[in-house]
Amino acid sequence: MWDKLRDLEVKFEEIAHKLTQPEIAGNPKELMRLTKEHSDLSEIVATYRAHKKATEELAGAKVMLNERGMEDIAKEEIRLLEGEIEGLEKELQKLLLPKDPNDEKNVILEVRAGTGGDEAGLFAAELFRAYTRYCEGRKWKVEILSASDATSGGYKEVIALVSGKGAFSRLKYERGVHRVQRVPVTETQGRVHTSTITVAVLPEAEEVEVDINQNDLRIDVFRSSGAGGQSVNTTDSAVRITHIPTNTVVVMMDERSQHKNKEKAMRVLRSRILEAKQEAAYLERRDDRRSQVGTGERSEKIRTYNFPQSRVTDHRIGLSLHSLDAVMGGDLDPLIDPITAYYQAEALRAELN
Repeated sequence: MWDKLRDLEVKFEEIAHKLTQPEIAGNPKELMRLTKEHSDLSEIVATYRAHKKATEELAGAKVMLNERGMEDIAKEEIRLLEGEIEGLEKELQKLLLPKDPNDEKNVILEVRAGTGGDEAGLFAAELFRAYTRYCEGRKWKVEILSASDATSGGYKEVIALVSGKGAFSRLKYERGVHRVQRVPVTETQGRVHTSTITVAVLPEAEEVEVDINQNDLRIDVFRSSGAGGQSVNTTDSAVRITHIPTNTVVVMMDERSQHKNKEKAMRVLRSRILEAKQEAAYLERRDDRRSQVGTGERSEKIRTYNFPQSRVTDHRIGLSLHSLDAVMGGDLDPLIDPITAYYQAEALRAELN
């Protein structure tokens, strides 16, 4: 590990020197690449340098042990520095883990009602609202791309674009089946019903990442249907795009402009195809033990929200919190932080074995 860290520090300094050269300043593309690489290395180099400084101070404190009258001070200094060094070493191990290339990307967030009828649709809307509040707290922008309302309120399906630095890294473990247990407002006997919704979290794909041949697309346009009034489109603005090789279908009809609906549909389509490609790559290497660190796949029941007991449970790590109101209000970090730490520990364990 230490050889690798020394090499990264040297590389960091070399990049810093290159950034001062006139020929780099005159090459915007190279300047952007080097600036990003320098930024990516800055945290790990700063942590490594803090570790080196603490190690040097520890050596000095141990020398103080031999000085008359300084023993107690030296022992306390050694205790503090050893704790600091241990923490820095753990942080360096995490920073050296292979990074998920999607972590800094924007997110296509898809929330769909599952089993449970009207109650599933209502909870889909409530959980989406919780995600929205969480994103707003992090200054991320949430743009609804498509929404299909349920008959008694809530959503059958809602698809949104979440834009912000690190959005995917924070939301990626939310994908899966979410289960809610509560007494529906229509229940006269006071019985608790169980409903489910599914959440998909896709990294937004850039055009350069997913090369889609236009000949592989079937694009259908049609008139949006509605309940009447001003919201009903009088032109064929709704768009359905089918990617024929994968049979991936995206429908957009929220905008009055056919062009805007097509643009939104292509964003979602690219992200779904990218996810499928990445999942296929994962399956190809799943026999490699280092990839066996959990998948968070959508088929997994990941969490239960029990309203009668104000409890939310993450089944992947056996975590239960009795703060359901806060969670539904958008305070998701007490759930996201532990599951992120769990998968990081699993990845580190696999990397060291």
